[in-house]
Amino acid sequence: MEIELATEKDYKYIVERDKHIPEILVRTKIKEKEIFILKDSEKEIGWMRYGYFWDNIPFMNMISIDEEYRGQGIGKKIVLHWEEIMRQRGFKLVMTSTQSDEEAQHFYRKIGYRDAGCLLLETQPLEVILTKNL
Repeated sequence: MEIELATEKDYKYIVERDKHIPEILVRTKIKEKEIFILKDSEKEIGWMRYGYFWDNIPFMNMISIDEEYRGQGIGKKIVLHWEEIMRQRGFKLVMTSTQSDEEAQHFYRKIGYRDAGCLLLETQPLEVILTKNL
């Protein structure tokens, strides 16, 4: 499995699958090097996208891995890869979130993330905010 920064050639792959970001922002995220593509033998198998909470805390927005590749430790590898890059850039804290009805919260806790609060929007399940000291 390889982890690469997304490039313009990955644009179509991302916009066809990532329905949680307006298409107009995908090119900006690619340009800012805020999307990683996961590959297996040159085939795209997933992606990870991040940004910054309060413009100064790295915030992992989305990880998606194709169904047949799940359960193989790929999610953990991309998160640890991202954390190391953030550490090298001098960040001491990273964040992410997941809905309270999703299994991802357990994954994040297993790799060292701690509950830091929550957000309740009127039309969605409770969003659990998680942080990790690097």
